[in-house]
Amino acid sequence: MAAQNGETITKPRLPDGGVLPFPPVPSASIAGRTLQESTYQERSIPQRLHEDSPNVVVVLIDDAGPGLPTTFGGEVTTSTLDRICAEGVTYNRFHTTAMCSPTRASLLTGRNHHEIGNGQIAELANDWDGYAGKIPRSSATVAEVLKQYGYATAAFGKWHNTPAEETTAAGPFDNWPTGLGFEYFYGFLAGEASQYEPNLVRNTTQVLPPRTPEEGYHLSEDLADDAISWLRRHRSFNADKPFFLYWASGCLHGPHHIMKPWADKYAGKFDDGWDAYRERVFARAKAKGWIPDDAELTERDEQLAGWDDVPDDEKPFQRRLMEVAAGYGEHVDVQVGRLVDELEALGYADNTVFVYIWGDNGSSGEGQNGTISELLAQNGIPTTVRQHIDALDELGGLDVLGSPLVDNQYHAAWAWAGSTPYKGMKLMASHLGGTRNPMAVRWPKVIAPDAEPRDVFLHCNDLVPTIYDILGIDPPLVVNGEPQMPLAGASFAQTLVDRDAPGGKSTQYFEIMGSRAIYHEGWMASARGPRLPWVPGTPEGMATWTPDNDEWELYHLDEDWSQANDLAAEEPERLAQMKEIFMVEAARNAVLPVGGGLWVPVYHPELRIAPPYREWRFPGDMVRMPEFCAPALGTKNNVVTIDAEFPADANGVLYALGSGAGGLTCYLDGGYLVYEYNLFLMQRTTIRSEEKVPAGHARIVITTVHTDASPAGPLTVTITRDDQPLAGGTVPVSVPLLFTANDCLDIGRCLGSPVSLAYRDRAPFPFTGEISGVHVAYT
Repeated sequence: MAAQNGETITKPRLPDGGVLPFPPVPSASIAGRTLQESTYQERSIPQRLHEDSPNVVVVLIDDAGPGLPTTFGGEVTTSTLDRICAEGVTYNRFHTTAMCSPTRASLLTGRNHHEIGNGQIAELANDWDGYAGKIPRSSATVAEVLKQYGYATAAFGKWHNTPAEETTAAGPFDNWPTGLGFEYFYGFLAGEASQYEPNLVRNTTQVLPPRTPEEGYHLSEDLADDAISWLRRHRSFNADKPFFLYWASGCLHGPHHIMKPWADKYAGKFDDGWDAYRERVFARAKAKGWIPDDAELTERDEQLAGWDDVPDDEKPFQRRLMEVAAGYGEHVDVQVGRLVDELEALGYADNTVFVYIWGDNGSSGEGQNGTISELLAQNGIPTTVRQHIDALDELGGLDVLGSPLVDNQYHAAWAWAGSTPYKGMKLMASHLGGTRNPMAVRWPKVIAPDAEPRDVFLHCNDLVPTIYDILGIDPPLVVNGEPQMPLAGASFAQTLVDRDAPGGKSTQYFEIMGSRAIYHEGWMASARGPRLPWVPGTPEGMATWTPDNDEWELYHLDEDWSQANDLAAEEPERLAQMKEIFMVEAARNAVLPVGGGLWVPVYHPELRIAPPYREWRFPGDMVRMPEFCAPALGTKNNVVTIDAEFPADANGVLYALGSGAGGLTCYLDGGYLVYEYNLFLMQRTTIRSEEKVPAGHARIVITTVHTDASPAGPLTVTITRDDQPLAGGTVPVSVPLLFTANDCLDIGRCLGSPVSLAYRDRAPFPFTGEISGVHVAYT
């Protein structure tokens, strides 16, 4: 029976939880000299949990704004989210950080993201304390604590909280999910993955997807399949144990991958563009009561293109990108529905706290002007929309969008529309479009459904103390010998059953890469910082940027829902006070230096995480070395030496780095040696030997040299066989940073996404000879 208003749902505090793990319980038996002289008595195990302790399921969708789901007025069908909202309660002022890793670290620990070293994504970590990229042992995850109390724990999907340099099959594994409290993990460690050909991990072992794209594989479905299997095993083997399940989709993060029938559901629905979309969503959000009647629709930034600014011949491309994204979003919600159905079928649903968070930040504008290869923007390679359309035409036209052949992502203005009614999007900690995400909670045994959203101001760090409150757990003082820092979050447990109960906090800071804000007692002060997500390249004046010169805005959020009316000029004293509060919170939480997350990507790209080696020796069957940890064959001067036995008319991959949306590869095709440099689908450079490699043992040497000092400058590639020239050529434009976020270096075959279209239908295209060794050295 659901709790009534005023009835407490927090459990009495469980004893002896200050130090974890719990000490072993001594034997109650008394040993004598013989069995006959001994007294046997079973030891009494203290009750670590209340008898009716609920299961907890946390679902986190990626890069998704509040203006997308039909549940809240959008046009992406979200039937499961409808269901959870209808059967539980919703929160329309729940907040995240404006970025992936920071939100996930905060959500799982109950601390602020900088104070636990996650002020930036793991791949861009640096030596400032707030940006170190590792969750410290002084901040135990909720999974670790619940496991000590007797919960079974499992995580599925996107992790993105392991240092990039620790993601190889060699570990170390202490910062993988299984080292941070989860007894089981299936998913990917990086910030994104191909939905068709991901690099996956089960616990601490790299595994291949169970099917190919041609056999119907999709990552969101696989994650649901695996979670369902885990739940069934749990019911069979651990029926008496409650469980904590964290299911974190890679959707709607780029690349936007979905099967054509799902995208076709939305054909024609976005033909009038993003400006008109926002108007429709805004009106429906009010009609549904999701936002208040006096909320205002904010204006589009002058640097963000309007729909009327898009040339007519480019509009079909921009529309289709949004249709694909919508199908992608609906599809992942259906997978969440499969989890909900399984909980029902197994009899778990009634006493399961099911938390559904739509977005770890706002919708992402990292597709910028619309792209078929979303890593182009991160590499700073300028392109035009026409180049994307032309490259797409060569691959098969608009119908290819969403397929394994491309890594498409929509125009930043669709992300802005997906964050209706707010100004911002992902990466903007200053404005609610980057940080305000819907949350729904269902717990049929306790929570009575309530259609009216709760409007307490919450942050993702509030979830952990809420879970502890529900279970009767005091935050531990010591975990595995490590003294614990205090929780930053505040419980909102009582608001689950009483909308008028106090919950959340009165003060919360936000900061991502210099974009920042401070909330305090109904007011918010904001500074956009040096960069806007939709503006390509490095902004003018970035080299001399200082936060002291940023312009601050001031909003009375209790009266101005969407940050529509800047009161900075009218309330200078209040603004000054708010800026002081921000600096106090920044100093307390290791935010300083403000903008510290920019240190690597903008000011010192040479410090980007990379292997410490200048030389490698690989066996001929080495596969699945994550690109962040692999030699930078496409960006640095290097020599690759391959010793191999070649059969007549040899076929197959000698090595491949990256994916079909960007990478390089060297392979044999009917005896001819081929080197291909795939510049994010925009340009393919193919160097092919004029003569076949004859049968027998040979040493192949591929030498790559930059011909000028510019980061994306041309490369000269020279290939020899046993010191005799075999082939050569020039790559006109190279990749300054990296090809992929989650794909790998493979030797002897090309697993994951095939780099070259020439062997896609033969993938993984194993080498028909035998490679005895590969040596790589920087020069």
